[in-house]
Amino acid sequence: MAQNVESTKNLPEFSWDTMPLYMHLRKATTFTKEELKFIAKHPLITFEKTTGSRTYGSTEKGTIKAAQAVKKLNPNAKILYYKNVVINWPSYKEDEDFLNKHPKGILVDEQGEKALMPNKKTGFFDLSQEKVRDYWLDHVTKMTNNPAIDGLFMDANIKVLAPVFFNSRVGIEKQKAIETGYLSMMEELNHRLGNDNLLIANILRVRPEFKDVGREYLKFFSGSYIEGFEHQSFGMSYEDYLAKGIEAVQKSAREGKIIAMSMGIGEASKNAEEGIDDVRNKININNDLTKRIDYILAIFLVCAEKYSYIYPHDGYGIEKSAVWLKTFP
Repeated sequence: MAQNVESTKNLPEFSWDTMPLYMHLRKATTFTKEELKFIAKHPLITFEKTTGSRTYGSTEKGTIKAAQAVKKLNPNAKILYYKNVVINWPSYKEDEDFLNKHPKGILVDEQGEKALMPNKKTGFFDLSQEKVRDYWLDHVTKMTNNPAIDGLFMDANIKVLAPVFFNSRVGIEKQKAIETGYLSMMEELNHRLGNDNLLIANILRVRPEFKDVGREYLKFFSGSYIEGFEHQSFGMSYEDYLAKGIEAVQKSAREGKIIAMSMGIGEASKNAEEGIDDVRNKININNDLTKRIDYILAIFLVCAEKYSYIYPHDGYGIEKSAVWLKTFP
């Protein structure tokens, strides 16, 4: 069953009167009144991992508390619960409880050692296991059933679908099993939640192994979050890479898919894994940011259609942001 955004009841508000903005953020403690007022101005909001976890004991509770507070200020704001499709990020109490009961649900390499993210600390769920997929689906169903949550934001889809990421960690055969498990999980997710919830995935990306820049997977989702849009990757020039990305976003937006474009204000970091993660250097608020912001917005407007939104930012952790609570002309 393909996601048809126009048939979804929970569409965000949209207007061309001002730049249509998206908000994507995290803060481990509770938000201030000023912050909530700022957040509530946005029609589409994702509360990232760790949100409220230090104050309320878990990302689940922290996200619900933040969503409820925003809804009091703006009932029309559409709020997405962040859930990674495969990475076992800490601060999720239900994940911890599940793995305590099912420790073999964690992904291991060919030597039986825990497979890890580049930080050498964080592991992954083994999506080749049915009980793991069932847990994930039950978890997100429960969270999106809360009246303050309007849908789901799914991250790390690229890591599952780009074989190079898990091939190097667990081998080719296991990578294929993880990918197969993921695809069945997304199909079931769409069946369970697709009619009443926004399902936004980090999915459109110019990559050589994708047949159609990730558009082949959009059938499961209401739309795509966009990052990693400006890379000189896979032997392509910056201009060619950007042009291919623009074309994919244009096509998807014109087909009615929601676009949540995240564009970093800072310079791209060389530490990012090619074509997978978008890492940006910090910015100085005293510098003239006008040229960069104009460029970001120009790219967005070339791509944008109804239900396209943009988030110009310098990182999702607002405690370290130089531009948090600032509004650009």
